[in-house]
Amino acid sequence: MIRAQQADQPNAESFAFRVQDLRRTYFMKGETVHALRGVTFDVLVGEYIAIMGPSGSGKSTLLNVLGCLDRPTSGSYLLAGDDVAQINDYQLSRIRGRRIGFVFQSYNLLQQLNVLENIKVPLQYQGLIGKDANAKCRELAEMVGLGSRLYHRPTELSGGQQQRVAIARSLVNDPYFILADEATGNLDSKTTDEVLELFESLNANGKTIVMITHEDEVAERAKRVIRLRDGVIESDELNA
Repeated sequence: MIRAQQADQPNAESFAFRVQDLRRTYFMKGETVHALRGVTFDVLVGEYIAIMGPSGSGKSTLLNVLGCLDRPTSGSYLLAGDDVAQINDYQLSRIRGRRIGFVFQSYNLLQQLNVLENIKVPLQYQGLIGKDANAKCRELAEMVGLGSRLYHRPTELSGGQQQRVAIARSLVNDPYFILADEATGNLDSKTTDEVLELFESLNANGKTIVMITHEDEVAERAKRVIRLRDGVIESDELNA
C-alpha cells in the first residue's frame, strides 16, 4: 500500500529531499539491468524512515543515488533545491560531503586516527577546519557517550563504540540528513538497541534519518517504512 498524499502539501523548505520517477539502468555483459524503475517519494525534514527490500530489489542502487555516489539514468533527485542528476562531479562531491552524513555497517573509521581525529575527517576533506573544530568534535563525542575515549583508536573500541564514532562523524558537517547503510549489521542485539536509541534521540531533536536495512526489528524503530521490490516501491507506510 502506497502512503496517501497529505491534503495540505508542505512548502519546499519542509523537504529534506524529493525523488521523482527515478530510474537507473545498467548495461552488464550485454544485458540491460533495470535496477530502479520509476521510484517516487518525498522525505520531510525531521522524518525517520527505513528503506527495505530483498536482494535485487534496488535498495543498494537507491542508496548510491541518495548518497550522491551514483547518478540516476533519468528522473530527478532534488536535494536542497539542487537536481543531483544535473550537476557536475565537483558539485556532486561538495553536496556529498556537506549535505549528507554517512553511517556504514563496517564503520569505515581510519585505524591510525583516534576518536577525535576520526570525527574531524569530514571537516578536513571539505576544507572547513576552523579554530572551533576540536571543540565541536569533542562535543559530538560527548553527545554519543565517548567523551572519555577521545584519544582511543578504533582497535581499542568495541563495535558499538566504533559505530558511535561513525555517527558523531556523520553529524560534524550538520548534514541535511543521515544516510545509514545497515548500520547495526555488525552489532549484537544489546548494542543494536543502544545505537538505535541514539538514532531515535537524534531524530527527536530534529535530525532527518534514512536507514537502509534488511532487518524488520530495525525497520520497526523507524517512523516510516518504504519497501522496494524489483526496482519499484511496493509499499510506503507509517509505523503504528
